[in-house]
Amino acid sequence: MKKIVVLGCGLVGSVMVRDLSEDPGLEITVSDASSSSLDRVRNLARVETKVADLSDPAVIRQMVGSADAVVGAVPGFLGDRMLRAVIEGGKPIADISFSPENPLNHDSLAKERGVTAVVDCGVSPGLSNLAAGRAASQLDSVSAVRIFVGGLPVERRWPYEYRIVFSATDVIEEYTRPARLRIRGEVVVKPALSEIELIDLPRVGTLEAFNTDGLRTLLDTIDAPDMKEKTLRYPGHAERMRMLRESGFFSEDPEKVGEVQVVPRAFTERLLFRAWKRGEDERELTVLRVEVDGLKHGSSLRFTYDLFDQTDEKRGETSMARTTGFPCAIMARLLARGEYTAPGVRPPELFAGMPTVYDKLIAELGKRGVDFRETVSPLSDSR
Repeated sequence: MKKIVVLGCGLVGSVMVRDLSEDPGLEITVSDASSSSLDRVRNLARVETKVADLSDPAVIRQMVGSADAVVGAVPGFLGDRMLRAVIEGGKPIADISFSPENPLNHDSLAKERGVTAVVDCGVSPGLSNLAAGRAASQLDSVSAVRIFVGGLPVERRWPYEYRIVFSATDVIEEYTRPARLRIRGEVVVKPALSEIELIDLPRVGTLEAFNTDGLRTLLDTIDAPDMKEKTLRYPGHAERMRMLRESGFFSEDPEKVGEVQVVPRAFTERLLFRAWKRGEDERELTVLRVEVDGLKHGSSLRFTYDLFDQTDEKRGETSMARTTGFPCAIMARLLARGEYTAPGVRPPELFAGMPTVYDKLIAELGKRGVDFRETVSPLSDSR
């Protein structure tokens, strides 16, 4: 019986716990600062719940002491501290916390401790990295990587035409954190929500795409002169978010209102969390497209990866939780069973060229109803 410790039991963490609990060869301990969050998984088989302060590295090291593998699912602002604590504890980890810091900063420590840390193991970053790395392993050289990803409600409802499927803090971070791109071989920083363009996708229609800071480790691991990552929303959403941002609603500088000090971002997060909350009857979808252009034996090719997923109404799982959580839960199993043991910080693009890992991950996603497809076409014939 292998033991997996899950740190964080939010909207995505609880889906991963449920998925892991269906494996009779696993025992799961899940911890969260919120007892009510743990209520989501309390009655699952072979699952033990613990209320714990996951902002404390000492608590984390104690929590993971007996684990065969760890799953990281804390909010982004806690992610870097949590990752380091798990590595210091000498335990392999599959992580989706998406912290602002570069996880590769912990690579030397992970190698020193002999720890495998699979980071950014969600949908994007995650499957987007896997796609980029998979294509790069098949090509002689890569000229461009383009990533488009979004989670959206099926039914568009005014005013935001958006529903939240994870932390409001992390959503707003996408709208405020400067986006790093690579243009003609140089890393360029542009504002989040910039360079809005329209893109047509099958089964979804016309969406808008805008710059967000989702390339992350790809800037260090994939040798391509041009790379960009853009988030997808229904047309008009980005302009509304830019209006809020430029008006100061996302500011973290306190404002005095009467006799009270108010942090605009904290107040805005609370209001938007309420406005964005998904109704029990609302379906949502996740769409991901990754295009990788390059040369193979002198021929120009485009590798295209498409993912489309919708709410699992029978299980009550959102598509974003499914597509973010399942890759991480699958990797946690591989780590716990010693099927992937490369020491160091290992984002998905670094094992995408390994058939034993890549094929297993894609097959397991398919078993869970997540359709992730690769197509290859001559670049001259591509859209």
